[in-house]
Amino acid sequence: MRIGIPTEIKTQEGRVGLVPEACSELIRAGHTVSLERDAGIHSGFANSEYESVGVNIVPDAETLYGENELIIKVKEPIGDEIELLREGHLLFSFLHFAADKSLMARLQQRGLTTVAFETVERDGQLPILAPMSDIAGRLGVQIGSNLLYRPQGGKGVLLGGLPAAERGRVVVLGTGHAGGNAVRMAAALGAEVVAFDKKPERLEVMREYGNNVTALYPYSEKVDKEIRNADIVVGAVLITGARAPVLVSADQVASMREGSVIIDIAVDQGGCVETTRPTSYDEPTYEVSGVTHFAVTNMPGAVPRTSSQALSASLIPYALKIAEKGGLDDPSIKSGINLRNGEILHPALIGI
Repeated sequence: MRIGIPTEIKTQEGRVGLVPEACSELIRAGHTVSLERDAGIHSGFANSEYESVGVNIVPDAETLYGENELIIKVKEPIGDEIELLREGHLLFSFLHFAADKSLMARLQQRGLTTVAFETVERDGQLPILAPMSDIAGRLGVQIGSNLLYRPQGGKGVLLGGLPAAERGRVVVLGTGHAGGNAVRMAAALGAEVVAFDKKPERLEVMREYGNNVTALYPYSEKVDKEIRNADIVVGAVLITGARAPVLVSADQVASMREGSVIIDIAVDQGGCVETTRPTSYDEPTYEVSGVTHFAVTNMPGAVPRTSSQALSASLIPYALKIAEKGGLDDPSIKSGINLRNGEILHPALIGI
């Protein structure tokens, strides 16, 4: 199969679809791989590193899309990229259609087949999404900690506190990969952490992260109380393929103290805070009711080398399957198909 890796054009997105070593695996399997010139530069991978493993370097996106069947990229197509996609293309990337029905409609019109990273399932897990969620969870707490600094408009709280000063309080909604890593990071920084999840087994895991972690079932009254007292609220709830449920209302946001911070990691799927709206790293934050909101839709793009390495390792087994004859019929790949020849297939997207 002819496989193309374009340059990402989303704002401040430095990741690349596949690192050179992953491309080498596809080439050894008999496939042809092309890279748009300089697509790996922001992740620290020079064109020469790709050429050394047999990747063809093409001059522009038009050539890349025109010559290849399987397009492997990181983020959803935007702008002119959509017009470069056509019937017969197979797009393998993050898509998040539940939060962007207009994009889904446009790709339906193009008649292509799409497999979304975030909906590929294996044994009830999301193996391609997981490492990016891990990174987003860790970044969320690091970024939130900085946003609490007074020069950043925060309330002037050191998250871990120190003798004679209170610790900061972090509330995490959802303890999957993103939320779990947020809990781990906040606990390691010494904050008082309250983690909410409906699954008892996840609450048990959260308790193991430290004596400064309280793990609770999300009763409405408990969530409401903890949000009011939080310095940072991290939203990390996920329903595979579907829009994130709204768990924090505008009234609850208004009840938080001025200078508090909300990090909505669920923004890719529409956000789990009523006051969330998508942002980019060019303008990552905004305020509502005196509370700073951070809702960047490509959080792992801030650490593109780390993210590209982790993403490539997770997706290469599935890229190899997709590239095989009949690969779309593999159960794990089939679970990730959102559109097939323009037809909506994923259950979470039908009727949205």
